[in-house]
Amino acid sequence: MRMPMTTVNEEIAIYFETFGQRDDPTIVCLPGMGSQMLSFPEEFCMSLVDRGFFVIRIDNRDCGLSSLTNDTDEYTLYDMANDLAAVLDDADVAEAVIFGVSLGAMIAQCFAIRHPGRTLALVSMMSSTGEPEFGLGSPEVTEALLAPSASDPAAQVEIDLRSHQLWCNPDWFDEDRLREHFKALHLRAWTPGGGLRQFAAARRTPNRVEELSALDVPTLVVHGENDTLITVSAGRRTAEVITGAKYLEIEGMSHDFVPQVWPPLIEAITALTAETFESRSRNF
Repeated sequence: MRMPMTTVNEEIAIYFETFGQRDDPTIVCLPGMGSQMLSFPEEFCMSLVDRGFFVIRIDNRDCGLSSLTNDTDEYTLYDMANDLAAVLDDADVAEAVIFGVSLGAMIAQCFAIRHPGRTLALVSMMSSTGEPEFGLGSPEVTEALLAPSASDPAAQVEIDLRSHQLWCNPDWFDEDRLREHFKALHLRAWTPGGGLRQFAAARRTPNRVEELSALDVPTLVVHGENDTLITVSAGRRTAEVITGAKYLEIEGMSHDFVPQVWPPLIEAITALTAETFESRSRNF
């Protein structure tokens, strides 16, 4: 496992880790708002390695071990997509499957729009086109998402647990596992306010409907039927907008990246990548 830091410019550095064999097709995993790369556990990454992928997981700016910005920095999702381009340059990767979850999927969409030639395939999970009329969660869920950070990591763990109960499948909610996960996150890196700055970046980025409609890269859109944070209408709309997109709606899934959703997700990503290479071979 390689663990380097990529310098994007004088102010931004992005931390990432790699798994697998460099000669295999690359997949990049982009976490959601306020989430660190650990939201893609090593078990998940190694499951992709076992399917023949070279895996890169990253900490987006304003989270984890990557650079933190100031509240006055007005970056956009396209700036975060450029961070990813710098990571690929550093890792000497020409193209990759770009896989993002929630806000990470918005970054993935922006990357595909700006760098279609480097996008082997796009996988957009639990996300939207940026149109406010699609996917709006309840006021209670939105309030929890945008709550200010706690004063210390221990208090933040309790806030994280309470908020996740609002948008996770209760049958899949494992409080003990999640508590240890959040403790590990905040021990690794305490980044109060970072998630809200990422959210502000999403808010100042225009919706992507026109650009996604013109996109010509293999695409898989994944959503949970019970998502209460970004409702399923957003996933269906994203698949509708992107020409030729495949759509996977996972039964029982809400806004939670848990082991129960990994098998169908990994199967769909593997199939999409294989089909992409087969199509290239036919057209060569």
